Amino acid sequence: MVEHIVLLKLKSDITPAQLDALPDALMKMKDEIPGIESITAGTNNSPEGKSQDYSYGFIVRFTDEAARDAYLPHPFHRQVAGEHIRPMVEDVLVFDYTV
Repeated sequence: MVEHIVLLKLKSDITPAQLDALPDALMKMKDEIPGIESITAGTNNSPEGKSQDYSYGFIVRFTDEAARDAYLPHPFHRQVAGEHIRPMVEDVLVFDYTV
């Protein structure tokens, strides 16, 4: 399995409606893109103060590296990124590892 961790540094002018729509858009990827086992997402609530202004994150768990590699150019992934993620973010941090 591959854990695909994405951290988002959100723009200061995003609306509550934009943020509310993000989890649903992310979760739909599981139904549309083969090889996704699970998706979790949420707003940072760490008390450590080490988030470096990354305030939202999600994890996509893939069956294997081939599934992750097929997800990256997948049209539905690109649609979610273009419509829901890119308009809201200043910066993105991605970290993958094999379980």
